[in-house]
Amino acid sequence: MSTTQIAVRLPDSLLTRLDDLVTAGIFKSRAAAVRAGVEKVTAESARQKIDDAIIEGYRRVPPTDDELGAARAFLRSSILEEPW
Repeated sequence: MSTTQIAVRLPDSLLTRLDDLVTAGIFKSRAAAVRAGVEKVTAESARQKIDDAIIEGYRRVPPTDDELGAARAFLRSSILEEPW
């Protein structure tokens, strides 16, 4: 995989927290920590797009009363199966 180096400016307080993560061994380097952050943000954005599409689909075609009843019944049975 090819990579491209970029410059990022961070407030000193954020850089200190980033360095603390590296010092604690959570990340191997500043670059690894920043890369992990960018990966997390982009993955969350992709999940949000999927969530938005699902919500829009339900707005366009709402579930029927039968579908809602079946969903409630399934949830009830799932809860009853829990060992709590």
